[in-house]
Amino acid sequence: MVKVLISDKMSPLAARIFRERGIEVDEITGLSKDELAEIIGKYDGLAIRSATKVTPKILDRADNLKVIGRAGIGVDNIDIPAATAKGVCVMNTPFGNSITTAEHAIAMMMAIARQIPQADRSTQAGKWEKSRFMGVELFGKTLGIIGCGNIGSIVADRALGLKMKVVAYDPYLSAERAVDLGVEKVELDELFARADFISLHTPLTDSTRGIINAENLAKTREGVRIVNCARGGLVVEEDLKAALEAGHVAGAALDVFSSEPAHENILFGMENVITTPHLGASTREAQENVAVQVAEQMADFLLLGAVSNALNMASISAEEAPKLKPYVKLAEQIGSFAGQITETGLKKVVIEYEGHVTELNTKPLSAVILEGLLRPLMDSVNMVNAPVVARERDIELSEVKTERPGDYPTLIRLTVTTERRTRDVAGTLFADQRPRLVQIEGISVEADVGPHMLYVVNEDKPGFIGALGSALGDAGVNIATFHLGRAAEGGEAIALIEVDGAIPDDVLEKVRSLPHVRRVQALNF
Repeated sequence: MVKVLISDKMSPLAARIFRERGIEVDEITGLSKDELAEIIGKYDGLAIRSATKVTPKILDRADNLKVIGRAGIGVDNIDIPAATAKGVCVMNTPFGNSITTAEHAIAMMMAIARQIPQADRSTQAGKWEKSRFMGVELFGKTLGIIGCGNIGSIVADRALGLKMKVVAYDPYLSAERAVDLGVEKVELDELFARADFISLHTPLTDSTRGIINAENLAKTREGVRIVNCARGGLVVEEDLKAALEAGHVAGAALDVFSSEPAHENILFGMENVITTPHLGASTREAQENVAVQVAEQMADFLLLGAVSNALNMASISAEEAPKLKPYVKLAEQIGSFAGQITETGLKKVVIEYEGHVTELNTKPLSAVILEGLLRPLMDSVNMVNAPVVARERDIELSEVKTERPGDYPTLIRLTVTTERRTRDVAGTLFADQRPRLVQIEGISVEADVGPHMLYVVNEDKPGFIGALGSALGDAGVNIATFHLGRAAEGGEAIALIEVDGAIPDDVLEKVRSLPHVRRVQALNF
């Protein structure tokens, strides 16, 4: 039975969904790294929030793990390269808490504009300091948004509703999308120079780490206010503290910190700093949304092969999965066939799609083909890490689509170039949706693929087929199907034979010794 571990506290709806889908689930929270490493090998899926850290040590012990689901958007607590190398799909839920986090950012912006927490503390202490808490309006001010994706775009919409002007820096924001959102797309330096408020909504990457630092703060206008509800590492806290103390930055509202849980921080206690304990996604609605979403995504992946919001592999919707299923089988066979007959280092791989298959999502099919191709050559390869493995080994990969069908209504062709030669294999789906190989090394053949196959390349000479059949029969090898093809009369020919069991090595040697045989290969599918 498929088994999932929920290792962080989340809505009970997640466990309910897993169980309703027939998946066994354990809810064990508060595990240490060693405790998690001890038990992770029993599970096919791991559902987490931000507390669990998925490290290479954990992944080394996760021999059965197929998917990690993060109930939330941030995945800096998951070592994605290590997960990919292990062949584990990593998913997040980028939409479940977008509104909640955006609303928190707007609330924080209002709070620093009017010094609401400070005024509250003063008033409840029996003081009446109206003149002390002079605020500023949001109306007419310029909000600079760094990162205008799911959450940033919602913040922009809310800010426009408050009659603010919004400028946005995001390398992936198109000019057309900016117009649709009603924001002005600018470069980072211009945003710093113009913004009265700056709100951060970008993931933590090598390029964004420490983006609010002394150098960039010096580019901002005096009196700027900073809001960070994204990731603590985006802000160099020492530099922000200095700018606050100097009066250049009028205030900061922070929901996230460089180290969490943040029981202490150099910014704590500053009069012009407002803090919350990573509450951006902390609403009942958001917690239920991300729990439901991560459980449904993981269940779809484990039960149907559907892939949603994956960070290290191509997506396959639940609707696409049934349509892709017969093509996935064909892709497996094509890739595996080519991989088993490849004996030298791979240099180049070309995957061609013709006809009906071009209407489908072919990225997962290419990953499956690569998996089949690479698996005979190296261990621990699957459709998650196969594209990465190919890149690491400098294997050139290209995908070609031709919508107009050729000889077949649909066709997948794999061409592999090695250090010595180029070979190709092609297959199709017939009306019964069963995959068939239809061309091998330029020779037409129509062959079903079974668990045990014998591949023979020979000279097209009279008597060869009889000799081959006799050799197998004399050895007690039963032939299930026998498929033949040749390039031209008297030229190179191939035989692809399905047999009822594994072929012993001595039988392979006997076939190799037959006249006119150029190559013999036992294949397993």
